[in-house]
Amino acid sequence: MNSDQPLWIPSDLRQDLPLRSFMSWCAGRHGSPTTSVDDFHAWSVREPEAFWMAIWQFCGVKGEPGARLLVNGGDMLGARFFPDARLNFAENLLSQRGAGEAIIFRGEDKARDTWSWDRLRDNVSRLQQAMRAVGIREGDRVAAMMPNMPETVALMLAAASIGAVWSSCSPDFGEQGVLDRFGQIAPKLFIACDGYWYNGKLQDVADKVRTVAAALAVPVLVVPYAGDAPVLAASLADGRTFADFIAPFEAREVEYLLLPFAHPLYILFSSGTTGVPKCIVHSAGGVLLQHLKEHRLHCSIEPGERLFYFTTCGWMMWNWLVSGLAVGATLCLFDGSPFAPDEEVLFDYAQDERFAVFGTSAKYIDAVRKSGLVPRETHDLSHLRLMTSTGSPLSPEGFSFVYEGIKSDIHLASISGGTDIVSCFVLGNPLKPVWRGEIQGPGLGLAVDIWNDNGQPVRGEKGELVCTRPFPSMPIRFWNDPEGEKYRAAYFDRFENVWCHGDFAEWTEHGGIIIHGRSDATLNPGGVRIGTAEIYNQVEQLPEIAEAICIGQDWDGDVRVVLFVRLAPGAVLDDELVKAIRNQIRTGASPRHVPAKVIAVADIPRTKSGKIVELAVRDVVHGRAVKNKEALANPEALDLFADLLELRT
Repeated sequence: MNSDQPLWIPSDLRQDLPLRSFMSWCAGRHGSPTTSVDDFHAWSVREPEAFWMAIWQFCGVKGEPGARLLVNGGDMLGARFFPDARLNFAENLLSQRGAGEAIIFRGEDKARDTWSWDRLRDNVSRLQQAMRAVGIREGDRVAAMMPNMPETVALMLAAASIGAVWSSCSPDFGEQGVLDRFGQIAPKLFIACDGYWYNGKLQDVADKVRTVAAALAVPVLVVPYAGDAPVLAASLADGRTFADFIAPFEAREVEYLLLPFAHPLYILFSSGTTGVPKCIVHSAGGVLLQHLKEHRLHCSIEPGERLFYFTTCGWMMWNWLVSGLAVGATLCLFDGSPFAPDEEVLFDYAQDERFAVFGTSAKYIDAVRKSGLVPRETHDLSHLRLMTSTGSPLSPEGFSFVYEGIKSDIHLASISGGTDIVSCFVLGNPLKPVWRGEIQGPGLGLAVDIWNDNGQPVRGEKGELVCTRPFPSMPIRFWNDPEGEKYRAAYFDRFENVWCHGDFAEWTEHGGIIIHGRSDATLNPGGVRIGTAEIYNQVEQLPEIAEAICIGQDWDGDVRVVLFVRLAPGAVLDDELVKAIRNQIRTGASPRHVPAKVIAVADIPRTKSGKIVELAVRDVVHGRAVKNKEALANPEALDLFADLLELRT
């Protein structure tokens, strides 16, 4: 595939794209540019009041925006969007009525369900009444350890409708991992499933639920899925089943408590391994506007289209997915392993339910590529028009595979942002071409740039991804951080009054972005900063390598690059393969990227959302304690990196 040509060019036939309509709409009211999407982005940053009010109006937000649109706009920490507004997040997501499909659910090959908009609305009504009956009030926290299933969406909407604050994790978290999160926020209600399916096997959570419930000492709602909800609920000090919880209440019109724009909606948790997870509080108004912008304008989602993202309830992409209801999309939920019962399961789902948008991770795309599956030959994906990828940088080979192996006429959007903003800094744009290995550009309304260590914007070199002006989906605060010290330290210590996101990135000649990995995981051999993604993009092209993780080891007054590889079945890390790895990195990246050591390991540690944890491995190699192993899906893998003889010479 010719790297001098784009992989995809927007069709001139699509004159009805929401982004085109929005640009024309803004031009008529504000005189904004219409010929160049880059010029329009510059206007959106330059005129934040006009832009975000236009999002409110164009996307039909239910609520009152109030007189003031932005105060203290020059102060990143002091800025307040729509300080006089009143709205309810749940009202905006319950955007449709009737028998049309709101949610389609599959739990591997074990469970299927479909919820109409009326069924969803009726359940939200009964749940909000039940929550109020047990004393849940505005500002109280509701914590859920749940699969990605329709009941979870209904419970979140019920909490939001009455002004409660929602927080969730997936049921594969260990007991301490759950308590490290929910123990900090003192919920008034704990919600859990009675079991779940993973890789075809029933996972019993009864003991975990009892332990967590005893520690939290609050009422527990047990949702039936893969176990015995009545038995589990009966074994708890204050437990009840989902059916018993809503039984006393009839469905009626949902009541919506009108709340300030900055009212807390979600508490999300950082997933790193550097201590107890940070509790990041996000606002209802900020999340709503940002997600409406991304879904409607960047993803072009129309009412009734099928929106899918492979995610758990412990990853911010779940929150992003659920907001698709606000544009009238049908959510396609999946819980379990993306390879159970086989590697075709998600593409079977995409074919059967006619996905318009298929969201997943870079690691999943790479795994499909290496599995030998070629979905364009095995599945009817004629309805699929957009594929999004996040979680880690998508390699150039991953870009090529999507077009060669999945669908040739598809908009592929690599996206990057995070839990910190529960959305994207850089993402796809339906009016711009897709170039191999590049994210298309910054989000509308976001003053994204790349700075060097001296705080100067740079082109043609790598630097820190920053945002220089306020935006609505900045966190309100961190929980239990009354003076804001942890919040300021997380994003504003590096540059004065500028958000520093912690990504190592660069602009491309096309105005796109390449993310080279996390800044705190960059390598510094000889004082030169190297992004770990640059190494992964090379070594993971080799068929013998399933995946890799790279760290810098302090050595002889400098830093040396150490590469750990998990081998494909049947592969052996002999001298010939080591030589091939080094040659691939030398020619594909640079001599500075070539590792001093290449070591085979049986497993690579990762977070619950699938991100490899370079910092944790670096700590283990240097004999330092890893503080938050509960954040990991496979903490036992860390033992593979301790006291290695190969790293003593």
